[in-house]
Amino acid sequence: MLVLTRKQNESIQIGEDVEIKVLAIEGDQIKLGIDAPKSVDIHRKEVYLDIQNQNNEAANVSLDILELLEDKNKDR
Repeated sequence: MLVLTRKQNESIQIGEDVEIKVLAIEGDQIKLGIDAPKSVDIHRKEVYLDIQNQNNEAANVSLDILELLEDKNKDR
């Protein structure tokens, strides 16, 4: 993991297309501004993990349905 120290109004650059800037520091919170192409999905980590879990659950349900359909077709 790369660890960087930044002050308010300072940025880090990720590749050519993504810039992360420290907009404000208020107590134990910082506000970040992220400039990235619209094609780049940006989520808080807990939201990203929730999306991944929901996608995995949906994929498992789809697999279960496919297996049921296969079993039903075998019985014919």
